[in-house]
Amino acid sequence: MDILVSTDWLAAELGAPNLRPDLRIVDASLFLPGTPRDPKAEFEAAHIPGATFLDLPTLSDPDDPRPGMLPTDAFMTERCQQLGIDADSRIIVYDNSPTHSAARGWWMMRLYGVGKGAAILDGGLPKWLAEGRATQSGIPSPRRGNAIAKRAAGQVRTREDLLANLETRTEQVLDARGAARFTGEEKEPRPSMASGHIPGSRNIPSSAFYHADNSMKQGEELRHLFLDAGTDFSRPIITSCGSGVTAAILLAGLELLGKTDVTLYDGSWSEWGLDPATPKETGPAA
Repeated sequence: MDILVSTDWLAAELGAPNLRPDLRIVDASLFLPGTPRDPKAEFEAAHIPGATFLDLPTLSDPDDPRPGMLPTDAFMTERCQQLGIDADSRIIVYDNSPTHSAARGWWMMRLYGVGKGAAILDGGLPKWLAEGRATQSGIPSPRRGNAIAKRAAGQVRTREDLLANLETRTEQVLDARGAARFTGEEKEPRPSMASGHIPGSRNIPSSAFYHADNSMKQGEELRHLFLDAGTDFSRPIITSCGSGVTAAILLAGLELLGKTDVTLYDGSWSEWGLDPATPKETGPAA
């Protein structure tokens, strides 16, 4: 299954006389702390027909004090089954968020091996609405699915991994936060959090990956975002951001370019920036 599917493709699937029963559409909208929007209320007001609400802000480990950390296999399994996802489901993830949080939902579905494959709806709900396509309202109650989630090994990086990498510099670290947060000029949205970035990391703001219609850049246009930031495609990469959400955009972009030796630092700056013991840099990348 391709990483991206178009609104035309999804509309054709939904409009086909014999809708394939394995298609599952999931809204993975999420907003940064302090944003005066409610993703669940917005979903209830208008969503793509047949979609269910992933509730990405709560799809995390409640016993971990760090914000938004990945859930246990059992938690992920329960949530996916509540959404009617089966072992053979084709999952289309979209969002209605300026953070383009569908990438996090897509990455999680793939990380846990849920369904038969997952893809991001290119352009999300904003593009769908701009094209005048139909929506539904309300909160659906799908029948229970049978998907089983099991997190793949070796795809998620920890603080200890990043600290070790400071010594070896084996892997490149790419940070998806905005440039002012990366340099430390802009204060972090979470209280008591230091500003700046992981030493040696490079910055590619996730907002640069999208056109005005919310569709994702591809091909040479996408490749040059990485090259202009000094990315070496011959070396492995760790993606990072504020809390592991927009880091998934960089990971998806790299995979679109055929690069798969990429992992994600789930704690990201929410962990690194709150830890007084971790080294930090400010200013532009060296």
